[in-house]
Amino acid sequence: MKKVVLFLILLLVPINVFALSLPDLYSNNVLIYDLENNEVLLEKNSNEKKSIASLTKIMTTITAIENISDVNEEIILTSKMINSVPWYASKAGLKVGDIVTYKDLLYASIIPSGADATYSLAISISGSVEDFVSKMNELASKLELKNTHFVNVTGLDEEGNYSSANDILIMLKYALNNELFKEIYTTKEYTLKNGLEVKATIDKYNKTMGLDLSRIEGSKTGFTDEAGMCMSSLFTSKERDLIAITLGAPYVQGNYYNLRDAVAIINFVDNNYKDIVLSDKEDLIKILKVKNSKTTQYLVYPERDVTKYLPVDYDPDDIKVEYTGKDELSYKDKLGDTIGTINYYYKDELVKKEDVIVKEEFKMDIAKVLKSNWLWVFLVLIVLIFILLKIRRIVRRAIRKQRRKRIIR
Repeated sequence: MKKVVLFLILLLVPINVFALSLPDLYSNNVLIYDLENNEVLLEKNSNEKKSIASLTKIMTTITAIENISDVNEEIILTSKMINSVPWYASKAGLKVGDIVTYKDLLYASIIPSGADATYSLAISISGSVEDFVSKMNELASKLELKNTHFVNVTGLDEEGNYSSANDILIMLKYALNNELFKEIYTTKEYTLKNGLEVKATIDKYNKTMGLDLSRIEGSKTGFTDEAGMCMSSLFTSKERDLIAITLGAPYVQGNYYNLRDAVAIINFVDNNYKDIVLSDKEDLIKILKVKNSKTTQYLVYPERDVTKYLPVDYDPDDIKVEYTGKDELSYKDKLGDTIGTINYYYKDELVKKEDVIVKEEFKMDIAKVLKSNWLWVFLVLIVLIFILLKIRRIVRRAIRKQRRKRIIR
């Protein structure tokens, strides 16, 4: 009876199953990405097609950058560029007749999320918004974005304009590889050639909230009735660059839940992820026997500490280290030779592969060589003795012949 009671008690004890999950967030679609390891840490509904509001301007801006020959070229803003913008779209504050550069328009597209800037870019580059949108879709196809299509340059709710958190991540990663885009994306304030000062939307929205946004190095926000509050952000945790994408958060006057989610994600990553040592450089991986050498064995160690960014509740049993290569060495293996590899795995996924290089000289031990090859040595000796005996007979015959010749004379 006691055994039955003990068994029932054990069933009630919670078991750690090593499964870190997202914190409670307001957003319906979430993706947290580690840029260093090129790995999704956590996600929710990241492949769902959604209206993405002004996150569309990430694609607008990188498409423009790739189609501008001189970003310092000046443009005079026309009525077609400015007055075509829907009245309800967010604007940077550009006016007809303003003289600005392409670079100004690029900054004005991202920092204050100016639809007037994106219209001006599209029309000045391609002649029309429609033709420019075609270029955006061409780039989306090039990036193999499966859940993305554009019909405008602003992200305003319109049938056929959609993407997903995962596709936004791909386009943002691609855009951040461009130095100018990254500079724009991580800038909080900028003054255009016409004197217009623009500020990042997160700082504008945060005036009513008072959140600590100092950890957000770059961002793009967005909001429409259909998309809800959206945001992409670049932040650093423990000296590691990460990206967070959130879509579909609610909006209540003066309460920007996309900002609340961004701060919550940063705090969550800070508290729940760290670099875990998969294998210490002092960990002995393999002992290899060394034949016919004064060195009897060779110890295989990692070249350096091997780490992976993991949740703090990781399961140590998911870490595996495997050596593949020579099982035995000899004096013939020279300093600097590659004798094998060490593979480091987490959950059967290869984390790192490193070559095993011989780092010491193996000097031949003649006694060991003779001992390990005694049969060959014995055979060689027999052959030598046979040869010597043969030579001796030949010499004796030659001597006898010489003696006979002398007698005859």
